[in-house]
Amino acid sequence: MGSLKIRSFRCCFFFLFFYFHTSFLRSVRSSLKSPWSRRRRKHSLSSRKWKNLFTLDGKIRDRVKFLKKVRSGDVDPSIRTDVWPFLLGVYDLNSTEEERDFIKVQNRKKYENLRRQCRRLLKRNSETFKLKQTNGGSGSSVHGMDSPGSEDVVSARESLSSEGRSLADEDSDPEGNIHIINSSGPNLFLECEGHSVITNFDPSESSDSDSSDEEVESQVFLATEGSEENDLNNAKEEAPLTAKISSDTYTAEDFATWQRIIRVDAVRANSDWIVYSPSQAAVSEGRARRSAEAVRLKDYEHLEPCRIFHAARLVAILEAYALYDAEIGYCQGMSDLLSPIIAVIEEDHEAFWCFVGFMRKARHNFRLDEVGIRRQLNIVSKIIKSKDSHLYRHLEKLQAEDCFFVYRMVVVLFRRELTFEQTVCIWEVMWADQAALRAGIGKSAWGRIRQRAPPTDDLLLYAIAACVLQRRKLIIEKYSSMDEIIRECNSMAGQLDVWKLLDDAHDLVVTLHTKIQEDPSDVS
Repeated sequence: MGSLKIRSFRCCFFFLFFYFHTSFLRSVRSSLKSPWSRRRRKHSLSSRKWKNLFTLDGKIRDRVKFLKKVRSGDVDPSIRTDVWPFLLGVYDLNSTEEERDFIKVQNRKKYENLRRQCRRLLKRNSETFKLKQTNGGSGSSVHGMDSPGSEDVVSARESLSSEGRSLADEDSDPEGNIHIINSSGPNLFLECEGHSVITNFDPSESSDSDSSDEEVESQVFLATEGSEENDLNNAKEEAPLTAKISSDTYTAEDFATWQRIIRVDAVRANSDWIVYSPSQAAVSEGRARRSAEAVRLKDYEHLEPCRIFHAARLVAILEAYALYDAEIGYCQGMSDLLSPIIAVIEEDHEAFWCFVGFMRKARHNFRLDEVGIRRQLNIVSKIIKSKDSHLYRHLEKLQAEDCFFVYRMVVVLFRRELTFEQTVCIWEVMWADQAALRAGIGKSAWGRIRQRAPPTDDLLLYAIAACVLQRRKLIIEKYSSMDEIIRECNSMAGQLDVWKLLDDAHDLVVTLHTKIQEDPSDVS
């Protein structure tokens, strides 16, 4: 009898201990405000604070302090050009000023090499198309820049239009196969920083044999005004990229397709960046048109000069990236990611390498097999299921539990739902998280803050899930189909509070990050 009482007492004790311990943890979690709550969010990283972060040899004194500052607020617009290369991995957080100067010179040369290859391919594709027109169109089809219907090309993959419809590129193969063109010359495999592309030109061809278009573009894009001639001479003295024979990659025909889609998307680029880039907004009409002609931009006559110049810069950098990362090439949506970068960073070669850093993770959004997208949609689905089972069951009834309705948000990282300033703010927070993880300071430094959200590669996915959860009542009570939810998501543009999103995302990361990370179920 006595032992039964003791056991009952122990059971009551452990129950009460568990109850109060759980309540204590809940209260601790609720009292730990996120860095993005209204009360805790700090001021932007200012120019003065940025300069004070560096030692005499140009090294960042405290990487953790720097990343926490960016992560808890945003970056003053006047120093974004300097800060972003660190966040995007162009420069190592431990680098000195001398090391960065060397990297900058090398990166510029690599970019100029890529641009020369783009000009040669563009010239060759145009010549091939004219030759086929002269010969009556016989042989395999290669559509040049003057190809009929090039204005109508939208995308070779999913459309990101506000209607949410899927539009296929009229020139693409329905099976997604690669087309090999008939070419009299050898296929050259060009290596550049671990990426490859096949081109179809004679390896003995000299860079000096290019048309005057190369000189025009060099003057427009490569240099600070007043030093174009020196830069062009330096570019021509540059050693060519390493070349060797291969057949397992993309062809000149694929590049011609990317070029057409890039030009269509560039002309359609959103103009909300203009007020944030006064120097580019004030570009002269003459310079804008020269830049457009240098990259053979089409159908831009209706645009104002600053938008023409912006579109031409998009074309130059996106073409170079298509060569740099030929596995991905170009897909609609990539121009949305580059547009804010070139609005902030005025030198093309610097903007290009920032874009490369951004795309190290974002490139998985544009894979043909869509593995990256499905993995991310699966994470959003798991977050919603873990946080709100009632909402998740409603989505199941609508056959929307795969969260395809946030497809556009995932692909272009909220770019279509947020204003320009909101976009760069949330991206900076995301980049700070990713920079912390790259530097291996995620667990060690942030471990001291206990329940607060640690850096995660998937912060934006938690913000997207938070965006859906904010509308749970509307979705449950009003919507009876996935199409209605898609329309709701597409109508969010300009209606979101970016700091509230991050605040809610913080709570989701605190409570669910470990569980989501450890969950073995995932899309293959």
